[in-house]
Amino acid sequence: MEEDFYKVLGVDKKASGEEIKKAYRKIALKYHPDRNPGNKEAEQTFKKAAEAYGVLGDSDKKRKYDQFGMDGLRGTESHGYSTFEDIFDAFGDIFGGGSIFEDFFGGGGARGKAARRGASLKCDIEVDFKDIAAGVEKKIELTRKEVCDVCRGTGAREGTSPVTCPYCRGRGEVQQSQGFFTLRTTCPKCHGNGKIIESPCAKCSGSGRYPKKSIISIQVPPGVEDSTRLRLTGQGEPGETGAPPGDLYCDIHVKSHPIFKRQGDDVLCEVPIPFAQAALGCTIDVPTLTGNVVQVKIPKGTQNNEVIPIRGEGFPNLHGYRKGNLLVQVIVEVPTKMTPRQEELLREFAELEKKNVSPRQKKFFEKMKEFF
Repeated sequence: MEEDFYKVLGVDKKASGEEIKKAYRKIALKYHPDRNPGNKEAEQTFKKAAEAYGVLGDSDKKRKYDQFGMDGLRGTESHGYSTFEDIFDAFGDIFGGGSIFEDFFGGGGARGKAARRGASLKCDIEVDFKDIAAGVEKKIELTRKEVCDVCRGTGAREGTSPVTCPYCRGRGEVQQSQGFFTLRTTCPKCHGNGKIIESPCAKCSGSGRYPKKSIISIQVPPGVEDSTRLRLTGQGEPGETGAPPGDLYCDIHVKSHPIFKRQGDDVLCEVPIPFAQAALGCTIDVPTLTGNVVQVKIPKGTQNNEVIPIRGEGFPNLHGYRKGNLLVQVIVEVPTKMTPRQEELLREFAELEKKNVSPRQKKFFEKMKEFF
């Protein structure tokens, strides 16, 4: 049975973004691993709350979840968190370095002297509608903080080294007692590193890193949907002193197409035809996503908005299922201007129609008599 994210956070479906965030803060504070060491039940509650906030705290994911439930989240970045580090990373540096954990625990999950993972980055990629049929490679220019080649990431001037922080004595954190609770917060002097730099490097000003532009190739998979978020592991900024780098999150934006419209894995194409061809039947040329043209047979008596599926000419399924279909929607056009001869023939046709009432018309008139 699917988890109700609103029940997990204890909020109403009409709750505002601030109310949702406040509810999550309350649960995160209560069940945080620092306050519940070794408590598996608290650990699961903490992870479930993070999963719920990862959806309800994102306006686009929330809209899809409200409309379609968990099915609406398919094709988006996985919203489950297997480790605490995943949670700290998702709600910390990916959105600018701030995390609600920092408000309470001082540093978004920093653990003493442990070197911190590199910051995750975010970018937006715009792709053409037809390109996602086969997938496409995109190149982006990204500015990342790379390891300084002068101090090799230490942040200290050449010939010197960082020294042990006198405030926390190298632990990288300090403890504060508040009633029954003892909170560990990141050392404000060394910011969790356990060491301070007395003589900073001239090139990086002691940060150990400096901005550098890079060209990154991103493979957009076939069948990807608009607003999908791709995760490129290890393509974020480098971590501190050998810690793993962050990730790069790419939000996909698919351009609209003048002819095609997407419906899941299917592609809708509206094709206008004269009413005479719809009545008599014909064969028409219809373009496909691959740039080819297929001939589609329009049966006699085809009605307006009738849909004719062309199997296998839609988008490939992102999860490996069969391809969608091309849906040819027939738009029957009624002429607004006619020659005298055309009008004469049409009047003759109308007179003949009076003698041959269609089953649908006959049924309609019978129902109308029941009401009047």
